[in-house]
Amino acid sequence: MWKPTLASFMFIFAFIISPASAGYDRNQAVPVEKVLYGDITSVRNITETQLIEDRNQGWKTFGGALAGGVIGNQFGGGSGRDVATILGALIGGSIGNRYGSGTSVQSLKLVELMINQEDGTQVMVIQDYDAGMVFNAGDRVRVVYLQGGVRVDIAM
Repeated sequence: MWKPTLASFMFIFAFIISPASAGYDRNQAVPVEKVLYGDITSVRNITETQLIEDRNQGWKTFGGALAGGVIGNQFGGGSGRDVATILGALIGGSIGNRYGSGTSVQSLKLVELMINQEDGTQVMVIQDYDAGMVFNAGDRVRVVYLQGGVRVDIAM
C-alpha cells in the first residue's frame, strides 16, 4: 500500500499550486488602428501607489492545512495519530492564513504627456515611465493607437 511521505506530498502540492501562465506572448503582433505625429506641450511625472490584494488567500490556507495534516499524520499511532493529524491541519491552516494573507503596496512610475497632434487635436496620454525614453516639452512624438490602448514614443 502506498503511504504518502512528506516529500511526495510537497511535490504534488508544488505542482498543483504552481503559477499558471499568463497566456500573453511578448512577441505577439498587435494590430495598429492609426498612427499620428505630434509635439509635446507638457510633461508631468506621476507616482501612483496601488494597494494590491493577494487573491490566493484561500489556497494558502488550504495548503497550510494540508501540509499540517500530512506532518501531523507522521506522529503517534491509532487514535493519537488521528488527533495529531487534526491538530496539524488546524495549526497548518492557521499559519497559512496568517502568513499567507497579504496586501502589498506597489508604486508605479507614470508619465503624463499633453500632445498637439498634426491633425489639430490635442490628447493627453498617461503611460508607464521608461528611463530609456525620456520626454521633454517640444519633442516630436509618434502616437500609436492600438486596439484598446495608446502608446507614445519619440518620432524617428
